[in-house]
Amino acid sequence: MTYFEFLIRFLLTPILILSIATRRYWNTSFWAAVLIHVFLAVAYTTPWDNYLVSTQVWFYNSKLVTGILLGFVPIEEYTFFVLQTILSGLWWLFLSERLSNPENFKPVIATRSIAIFVMFIIWIFFMFLFFNGNRHFTYLSIILFWALPAMILQMFFGGDILWHHRRLVALAILIPATYLSLTDIVALRATTWSISPSQTTGILIFGILPIEEILFFFVTAILIVFGMTLLLSDESKQRFSSWKSRNFKGIP
Repeated sequence: MTYFEFLIRFLLTPILILSIATRRYWNTSFWAAVLIHVFLAVAYTTPWDNYLVSTQVWFYNSKLVTGILLGFVPIEEYTFFVLQTILSGLWWLFLSERLSNPENFKPVIATRSIAIFVMFIIWIFFMFLFFNGNRHFTYLSIILFWALPAMILQMFFGGDILWHHRRLVALAILIPATYLSLTDIVALRATTWSISPSQTTGILIFGILPIEEILFFFVTAILIVFGMTLLLSDESKQRFSSWKSRNFKGIP
């Protein structure tokens, strides 16, 4: 199975289904939020992904990709960034229109502070592990070293908002991340791409799926869903307006 065949079967198809299911809810704000996340996904992930491919943490079957590269990474991989973001965004919209909006939001700075502190400690640990740890922890550590700074920024602005919308956030993360993890098994068996055994922990799900791959799909889903929620929730809009009125001084 070529990489583009994988994208058509497992990303474009559900995108088309969700597009039909959510068409009546589309608006400018939603698509602006999706486009912002597409831009951020490509910009933030490109250096990280190029490092992974250049160091053979993961690699592609040359017979199953076009051979068109941007840096070290095939064009199909960039297409994956875009399609995953759109898929997660549409699933978020599908859920947000069906789940009741929680009421009585109460800002809690302590919630954000605790989450930021815990995430910062985890980031320090995995940064140390990446630069000084065993080679088998390379993929695991670089995922969290890369992702946690962005999550910390999201928590700084709206950790309490995310907790307020925790039902939406949890379901919006769980389903796409689980789905993409399972489709990854198909790609690995088809040798569309491969993961370096020497740079992973060796913990395999179903005997083939590295646990790091599951973490990757959950981490990317978290970044997208947190971002969509913080961009489009009423609580975020009110918080941003209040912060703007203070010339962005102090804690949002």
